Amino acid sequence: MSQNNVSPRSTVTLSHVEGNLSVGEDATVKGSGTPPKVVVSGTVHCHGDCVFDCSLEADDFEGEGGYIVVKGDLHVKGRVEMSNGFGWTHGDSMLTVEGKLTVLKVDIDNRLSVGRELEAETVEVGGSLEIRGSTKAETIDVGGSFATMGEVTAKSIDVGGSFKAESKVNVEKLDIGGTAKVKGGKIVSVDVGGSFESADSLEFTSIDVGGTVRLAGKSSGGDIDVGGSFKVEGDLKFRSIDVGGVVEITGSAEGEELEVGGKLQVGGNLKLAEELEVGGTVSVGGELNVQSVEVGGRLSGKRVTASEKVEVGGSIETVDGTYASSVEIGRRGEVRGLIKADEVVIGERARVEDIYANRITLEEEARARNLYGARIRLESDCHIYGIVHYTESLETEHGVTFAETPQKVGKLPESLTA
Repeated sequence: MSQNNVSPRSTVTLSHVEGNLSVGEDATVKGSGTPPKVVVSGTVHCHGDCVFDCSLEADDFEGEGGYIVVKGDLHVKGRVEMSNGFGWTHGDSMLTVEGKLTVLKVDIDNRLSVGRELEAETVEVGGSLEIRGSTKAETIDVGGSFATMGEVTAKSIDVGGSFKAESKVNVEKLDIGGTAKVKGGKIVSVDVGGSFESADSLEFTSIDVGGTVRLAGKSSGGDIDVGGSFKVEGDLKFRSIDVGGVVEITGSAEGEELEVGGKLQVGGNLKLAEELEVGGTVSVGGELNVQSVEVGGRLSGKRVTASEKVEVGGSIETVDGTYASSVEIGRRGEVRGLIKADEVVIGERARVEDIYANRITLEEEARARNLYGARIRLESDCHIYGIVHYTESLETEHGVTFAETPQKVGKLPESLTA
């Protein structure tokens, strides 16, 4: 194939070039027509800094060191490849396309900047990638940072440092070593080492983040695994949540299971098909409806309903009561609101209000207001400062005191069975 040369530090005007085009350092290439364009039937090779004051079409595009600017669109049938220079072509490889970049494969050692859209199958950039328009690619691999203002569609994005998308994304796999910020959309798999943030509604299958996560709007997805804190400014649907620190959801949430090492706060309702397990405190502004609850500290909500057990080490505070198959309150715990269950166990020195259950056990020095049960057992030094109604048996140890004499009844009050 014939070789065409543009001398270093020269300015030339071209239209169609048959064969390859070699552009010397500090040269400027102008195009013909309106808008101006140069079409090369072979490979364009740039030696160091150069400027294309036009749009450019070529089979392949190569650069060796320096800063290359294309002031129009760049359309390449094959690959754009730029390596850091050495010898007389020294410097980092940097390509700026002020228009649209359409290419099969991009491989740039240092930096790529695109003023409009980027369309490619594979993009590999060692340093930073900046796109002001939309991005469509199969795979994007960036060593440093990737920032885009337009929408992003890709199968895989792998960035060693930071990723920021100011519009919606549609990505199958997002793997970021540092921080990632998106404007909502759809990501099948999110894997971020530091922090992840979505400023609008996000659809996902899995989120795995080492540090912090913030979501906004109505988001929905599958599994969430966060080492630090997880915050949702809106509603959330999920399969499972496992967070080491704090979870805060301003709206309502619905899923299968939720495990938090520290604190859980939900502004609306929380519904789980399986277990809720929290090491510290749980605060639900609306109703909590789960299969089972295990809380190390305090549990509060408008109403707590569990198809199986409620186990709380500290306190429970509800407006409409706690309803479960079994309820267990830890030593020195406190309950404000009705407890209704098949079996209730109140730990030593705990304080509760009203209990309605088939089997009730108060351990040593526990205090309760009103007890309604079939079989009631009160250990030593318990104190009941309301009434006790039972239908089958009442067992008491020494030191138990009553404000009123317990009564064996044929039927418990209907008003407490709701």
